[in-house]
Amino acid sequence: NTDLLRSLQCVEIHCMILQFFFVCAFKCVEQNAVKRKILVLDLDETLIHSHHDGVLRPTVRPGTPPDFILKVVIDKHPVRFFVHKRPHVDFFLEVVSQWYELVVFTASMEIYGSAVADKLDNNRNILKRRYYRQHCTLDLGSYIKDLSVVHDDLSSIVILDNSPGAYRSHPGKTCT
Repeated sequence: NTDLLRSLQCVEIHCMILQFFFVCAFKCVEQNAVKRKILVLDLDETLIHSHHDGVLRPTVRPGTPPDFILKVVIDKHPVRFFVHKRPHVDFFLEVVSQWYELVVFTASMEIYGSAVADKLDNNRNILKRRYYRQHCTLDLGSYIKDLSVVHDDLSSIVILDNSPGAYRSHPGKTCT
């Protein structure tokens, strides 16, 4: 019964997260239904959770199999990343891609971020534009995402990111 209760609580939490995404998306669409907005999406901890060889993350229940495993080479060392998609992320991407131009903007290295975005896109061609660590600015040990590299008109951009520090130069553009 305890496991069933935990599972039901997890489902409830995941439904609340999905509801949040849709409320945020509808709020932004209602503001300007004619002009298609740009939804900038973070990867790690927003669309996915991941960990690499030997490092466990408290965000994923122990023993949960990954949705996919990436093998990338970083600084001449092979690294395996165990990637867990957020619940319903495929459905979320499919739906919001009809309302927004989707853009990935991650502070991750391109070798990793590109592979994750490819898996999430799954040949649907909905995550065409992508920005990585090299497009960020390093400030006080944190990577800051400058949305002006995505589009000149910042009024057409909304960013969905779990890390407030990543978009601190654009506080009015966020759904957190």
